[in-house]
Amino acid sequence: MKGQLAFDLPIRPALSREDFFISPANALALASLDGWRDWPRGKMVLVGPRGSGKTHLAHIWAARAEARLIPAEALARADLPALAADGAVAVEDAERLGGDRAAEEALFHLHNLMLERAGALLITAASPPRDWGLGLPDLKSRMQAAAVTRLEAPDDALLSAMLVKLFTDRQIAVPGMLVPWLVARMDRSCEAARALVAALDARSLAERRPISRQMAAELLGLTATE
Repeated sequence: MKGQLAFDLPIRPALSREDFFISPANALALASLDGWRDWPRGKMVLVGPRGSGKTHLAHIWAARAEARLIPAEALARADLPALAADGAVAVEDAERLGGDRAAEEALFHLHNLMLERAGALLITAASPPRDWGLGLPDLKSRMQAAAVTRLEAPDDALLSAMLVKLFTDRQIAVPGMLVPWLVARMDRSCEAARALVAALDARSLAERRPISRQMAAELLGLTATE
């Protein structure tokens, strides 16, 4: 057989503090979440582009604050008093709320519950609250009044560290210069790094050949000399 079967087994994302790579792109956001007990009125909005590490940071914070996590789109179906009972909640992808009246009202009520209980509310989004398209005036004013911390797109140091860790987790040895070559040419997101390593691993298994610059170039639609 020319190739062998390669099973696309699910790999659980590593979302602990130990797996978080600190760089200038995320250091300020991490520090802001570490200081969660001092957030103004107990709330913080974490803003960053897709793949910048918002979910990872939200999980780190949730573990430390013993918080519950919930996607913004699930708020309308949630038992809000039960959700707020432990005193800390992280709501993810709040930019998806715009135009969903039920979800907007749910976030507004959750916000008030957390305020009444002197709890902590972390909200993640790809853009600042003014760009969410909120239709509920009371929610809009409260979100725009919240403190904001930002994640920048991953820099070279962060992408390099991620690629090394992702290859190591899969027990893959790669040529020494492959990582910097990839960093200079790949899409600049944590999500893209995970997808690229997974694709390289799958092709290596299917074709029964080691990962190389040539293989990476083929996946990226480049030549090995580019």
